[in-house]
Amino acid sequence: MTSFDRLFIGGAWQPSSGGDIITVRSPHDGRVVGTAPAATTADIDAAVAAAHTSFDEGEWPRLDPSDRAAAVERLAAIYTERMSEMAALITDENGSPITFSQLGQVGAPLMMLLGFPPLVGAFPWEETRTGVAGEFTVRREPVGVVGAITAWNVPQILIVAKLVPALLAGCTVVVKPSPEAPLDGLLLAQFIEEAGFPPGVVSIVPGGAAAGEYLVDHPDVDKVSFTGSTPVGRRIAARCGERLKRVSLELGGKSAAIVLDDADLDLTMKGLRFVSFVNNGQACAAQTRVLASRARYDDVVDALATTTRDMPVGDPHDAATEIGPLVSERQWERVQGYIALGEEEGAKAVVGGGGRPDGLGGGWYARPTVFAGVDNTMRVAREEIFGPVVVVIPYDDVDDAVRIANDSDFGLAGSVWTADVGAGRAIARRVRAGTYGVNQYGPDPMSPFGGFKASGIGREWGEEGLADYVELKSIQG
Repeated sequence: MTSFDRLFIGGAWQPSSGGDIITVRSPHDGRVVGTAPAATTADIDAAVAAAHTSFDEGEWPRLDPSDRAAAVERLAAIYTERMSEMAALITDENGSPITFSQLGQVGAPLMMLLGFPPLVGAFPWEETRTGVAGEFTVRREPVGVVGAITAWNVPQILIVAKLVPALLAGCTVVVKPSPEAPLDGLLLAQFIEEAGFPPGVVSIVPGGAAAGEYLVDHPDVDKVSFTGSTPVGRRIAARCGERLKRVSLELGGKSAAIVLDDADLDLTMKGLRFVSFVNNGQACAAQTRVLASRARYDDVVDALATTTRDMPVGDPHDAATEIGPLVSERQWERVQGYIALGEEEGAKAVVGGGGRPDGLGGGWYARPTVFAGVDNTMRVAREEIFGPVVVVIPYDDVDDAVRIANDSDFGLAGSVWTADVGAGRAIARRVRAGTYGVNQYGPDPMSPFGGFKASGIGREWGEEGLADYVELKSIQG
């Protein structure tokens, strides 16, 4: 069991001002896997005060960017040594299959930790331009105190994608991890302490919705970076708008995978097996709408159903498992509700359906489900389910496929599967989504990530992620 009795406030371990404890239970069997203090508003005040003082009076924002990069490189070295520990802890917390925890849950954050520091040398921190009245200087300065609020599904990816570019920009950061996944955030705090960041630069304070709202509203927080559901993102955007506070949002998705008639179905199913059901379907970029032509619709449905039946479901710590449990009872009930809704709407579950898989009654396991006979107007085709549920929608021709892909409130991700890569890239340019794959889906951790429409505002990862944490200043004379 991994337990913490203190919060990481301003670079030091401090007891919470309250007595509430977050108890984390394994979604596989319900056993307690760890505990952590729940941050109170007073704890948030202390963390923000430390960040504010460090930003106004401390050395961090005034260091040469190369020195900040060196600190992140020290953190990367520690992270490398303790990756296995972090991966196992995330699997304990949220039920992510251990192979994905090792590859994605900690592999992608490490790539960011290694990939971000080299960007600072080429980043245009200060440049001279010539205007109509002569030369002027453009500076890029840190935005200030950042409040980073993250979700539970890929917790380290979300924290690192906000924390590292903000730190490199010279910001100070208060991270509020989800109460479903507080442990990995506090383990990261141990790494940060060992890496030797100055006092006040980083705080990690797990808590619930009230703590998050308080952080958003705090007058000394200059920017909020949030990853989570679109409804919560709308509320955060409204609150930040009232205060003219900078905000970036990485929200939900209902991404479409377009299968063209010339696609090799065996290769396509190998890809969809991962990109449609990744992390037990609990991924904002999961390709949960599969679009197939009417001519090959039955073939695609049969192939996807066969692939889905073949996916091992079970203990997430078993290396053979491809689909583990959902994170919580609440999430399980949500997914069960959508499966029932799909059947009420007239869709047919060709594999899966409601209930738990046989022999897995002790955890929050849902049956991987493929719905056929789906129209894009159905709620199961329009709303984010966040579980192992995929719908197959027919299209008439390529133009119709693009229309259906774009007929969504979301625009986070997508993919196209075809023997003609050129044709696939042409479709990629037509679909309104922030990230897109041709015969694959898996954006590079150093490429910009984010969405169109209700999938968010702004971009994370790569140079664009770094640029999201600076303000522009023009100096004449």
